[in-house]
Amino acid sequence: MLDERYNHFMATLYTQASKNRYKTWLLMTGFLVAVIALGWYFGLVLDLAYLLPLAIVFSLVMNVASYWWSDKIVLKMSGARPAEREEFHDFYTVTENLAIAAGLPLPKLYVIDDPSPNAFATGRDKEHAVVAVTTGLLEVLERNELEGVVAHELAHIGNRDILLQTVVVVLVGFVALLSDFFIRSSLFGGGNRDSKAGGYLIIIGIVLAILAPISATLIQLAISRKREFLADASGALLTRYPEGLARALEKISASGRPVQRASNATAHMYIMSPFGAGGQQALHKLFMTHPPVEERLAALRGLNL
Repeated sequence: MLDERYNHFMATLYTQASKNRYKTWLLMTGFLVAVIALGWYFGLVLDLAYLLPLAIVFSLVMNVASYWWSDKIVLKMSGARPAEREEFHDFYTVTENLAIAAGLPLPKLYVIDDPSPNAFATGRDKEHAVVAVTTGLLEVLERNELEGVVAHELAHIGNRDILLQTVVVVLVGFVALLSDFFIRSSLFGGGNRDSKAGGYLIIIGIVLAILAPISATLIQLAISRKREFLADASGALLTRYPEGLARALEKISASGRPVQRASNATAHMYIMSPFGAGGQQALHKLFMTHPPVEERLAALRGLNL
């Protein structure tokens, strides 16, 4: 029975990889279409003929950049450095063993010098994947708890969550920049304000400029929350010990210390919110980057392995 569950886990990884590959290309295509539409409308309202071709060029550049270099951008933003085997021996051996069990290449390993326990994975595919952990995580977790965290991150790599989540960081940011440009331009000059129709166009444009980044962010957060539940379950099946990951999540949650170089752009990539205890309590669940830890613990401890 246990072997059947493990085989099901491996089949799930391959299925999710295929689905996420499709979702990633669909997301990038949809982003391009949305930027073209916004660029056309904003250019029409502001009477800026160059805005549409500029938006197209920038969207293409951002798509390429998000695919090839987003992992390097995220690592730089996080202040991560390569982990040396001699210094972080347990981190290496745990990851090597689990990568073999999952049928994945050994990802590059990075550490972030930060006392707050946390971790994330990034990269465009399993051959170019990275797992980064904070020094605080390595200090507070026992080996079986570290295995749970690493297995969770390897699950993200196996089902291509890393590309999907990293691309979203870049694309959502660009939609926000384009919307911000329109709002500033419409408020401080530009557009046809001499006619009633022109005034309506500007009002509609401002509404679109406000709603576009909000909608993009909600999509980003929804993707993140769904992927965390799946990675929890997949990681638990890989280690065959859900309690290890559950205890790790409890320790990370109880820390209460924010990751110093975390940002809203990268928060959804971490295994748990990097903003510390209460960092999102004032926000509705709809705007949370991660599922509530209580729900994740209940799901893990409800697994019958």
